[in-house]
Amino acid sequence: MTNMQDIRKKSDKELAEMVSEARKDVRQERFKDRFSRKAGAIRQAKQTIARVLGELSARRHNPDTK
Repeated sequence: MTNMQDIRKKSDKELAEMVSEARKDVRQERFKDRFSRKAGAIRQAKQTIARVLGELSARRHNPDTK
């Protein structure tokens, strides 16, 4: 799990890579067999996506903070 302090330290490029990796993880988990899926992994990846996109949006709307 990624916390906000770690996210805030990363560059925009690194955050974009994190989003693409997390989306790939969600996609892979969703298309697994019904019995081998891990709901916790999907939930965690979605939370990471939301946090990173929120930080990117905040940076876009308020560029003077970092």
